[in-house]
Amino acid sequence: MKLLKSIALAVALAAMAPAAVMAQKVKGKDQLISISTPQGEIKLVLFEDTPQHRDNFLKLAREGFYNGTTFHRVIDGFMIQGGDPNTKDADPANDGTGNPGYTVPAEIKPEHKHVWGAVAAARQGDFANPTRASSGSQFYMVQNHEGTPMLDEAYTVFGQVVDGLEVIDKIAQLPKDGRDKPLSEVKMTVKVEQVKKKKIAKKYKYNYATQSLDKK
Repeated sequence: MKLLKSIALAVALAAMAPAAVMAQKVKGKDQLISISTPQGEIKLVLFEDTPQHRDNFLKLAREGFYNGTTFHRVIDGFMIQGGDPNTKDADPANDGTGNPGYTVPAEIKPEHKHVWGAVAAARQGDFANPTRASSGSQFYMVQNHEGTPMLDEAYTVFGQVVDGLEVIDKIAQLPKDGRDKPLSEVKMTVKVEQVKKKKIAKKYKYNYATQSLDKK
């Protein structure tokens, strides 16, 4: 009988272990980023294992760099792209070519896939950029619900949308011109707030252990 009780206790503890580990991983606070657009609000978190991209994005967001920039390139079934400071000026011809004057070294991780809502850094092509360094400010969000695996391990994925996936759909489906630029400007306002990881995990069903949204 004692042996059976010991086995039962071991099984119970084993079942509790993942929950205990998960609880330990979600201690502390995280930076929750909100991107407000005319189509609605998108919320995202940034990965800690891509620290240079995370720190750079947070710095620019806190400085107000992104405020007034637009999602200048949208492709339904693929992605939406923004973060170019040139979209603030009066010349539409230079949209997509701007940056803050520097690049960010690649932090490409094979475990970070281009899933629906993945946040990744835009960059110049391999022919001009063999090290795959990222744009200092331009980023894109995967809109394809099945993901875009053809981009895996080629661009730095550094975050995940946790709320507002339907807003990405709305933006991607906007009428656009021949350069994939929306006919009506999609300006953004970006803010950063510190929130407990436990709250983010619970409210948005975000799994910090896998750095992904839990399937509903």
